[in-house]
Amino acid sequence: MTKIKVAINGFGRIGRNFFRQALQSNLLDIVAINDLTDVKTLAHLLKYDSTHGVLKNHISVKDHQIVIDSKTIPVFSCSNPQELSWGELNVDVVLESTGRFLKNEQALSHVIAGAKKVIISAPSPDAKTVVLGVNDNVITKEDFVFSNASCTTNCLAPMAKIIDDNFGIKSGYITTTHAFTADQSLQDMPHKDLRRARSAINSIIPTKTGAASAVGKVMPNLNGKLDGIALRVPVACGSITDFVCIVNKETNSEEVNNLLEVASNSYMKGILAISYEPLVSIDIVGRKESSIIDAELTKVDRNLIKLVSWYDNESGYSARLIDLCSVINDKNLNKI
Repeated sequence: MTKIKVAINGFGRIGRNFFRQALQSNLLDIVAINDLTDVKTLAHLLKYDSTHGVLKNHISVKDHQIVIDSKTIPVFSCSNPQELSWGELNVDVVLESTGRFLKNEQALSHVIAGAKKVIISAPSPDAKTVVLGVNDNVITKEDFVFSNASCTTNCLAPMAKIIDDNFGIKSGYITTTHAFTADQSLQDMPHKDLRRARSAINSIIPTKTGAASAVGKVMPNLNGKLDGIALRVPVACGSITDFVCIVNKETNSEEVNNLLEVASNSYMKGILAISYEPLVSIDIVGRKESSIIDAELTKVDRNLIKLVSWYDNESGYSARLIDLCSVINDKNLNKI
């Protein structure tokens, strides 16, 4: 079986988590990394992760290459994606995870460099947005660039789809309690968002989230119906979304949980899960589902539904990136 050749542009939290999961995949072959950080530092951060532990594979550095066990991976340090050697390496998919090239035209630089397809590991203002389990059908051969949306959108959209398909959503509001990210600082530092200018480890920090509005991109019938807020908290990983919505049909918590459980065991298996145990955030670190419903916290008052769902904002999101590479390959979209 021919593996999908993947290059990673940006070896930060998501780039490295994706890499770790790709090592366990029989589908992907990481053929290159591009990052402006020196290769020795990249290799060290790949091996030693404060959240996900020490990588058991043998890792070493040779010139401008990372050696994983017996596999050698070239590491570039190029700020202009158009100058990368994707054509020479016969790259099928580039994972664009720098956070800098978010627009469709910017991401197309990788195609100019010879890659066949590009996946942006962040929301994009104009690239086609895909949430697996929700709108996989929008993937076409004509598209070169896809956005995997955000980790929070990947948590919210599957449960929103199930509720909307069965009861019809009139309006809704989400509150995502989210682990801190690299966008924040340990100490008070200048930031365009004055709340995020404050120390990430000392406060609960209210800030904006685009997840609610982004659901409208993948489910057009919900466009303009959802809004939300994020609360950044002093936790390194593990987040939770509280979704409250008004629906057209009256229901009860048992019916709602049953529908979610059916989905988790069938058409959304691996994407959505449901738990009947009293979980806390540390319990879901390392989980690869996008959305883990906490069934004990489901509340329904006739046509008012409240769902609470956990997600590992790194591992779950990276798992969907792996899956999206596979979907592109399965649909033969990497052959132009």
